[in-house]
Amino acid sequence: MMIERIWIVVAAALVIVAAWFLWRNNVSAAFVTATLGAVAWFLSYRAQIRARLAATETDPGDLETNEDSHEK
Repeated sequence: MMIERIWIVVAAALVIVAAWFLWRNNVSAAFVTATLGAVAWFLSYRAQIRARLAATETDPGDLETNEDSHEK
């Protein structure tokens, strides 16, 4: 849960810096910074999904018994 928040803070900071670059008419730097902000947001989303999958992960032995019970 902590790593997702770190990536969100990084993404927000990069978007703010990109806005500052845009305000200063440095479009190339604004584009690169905004792109890095988008990447940081996607990394936060990826970390959130990985944490959710780890929380719902089951024991492989349980899957075999569940599959056998459905076949009967």
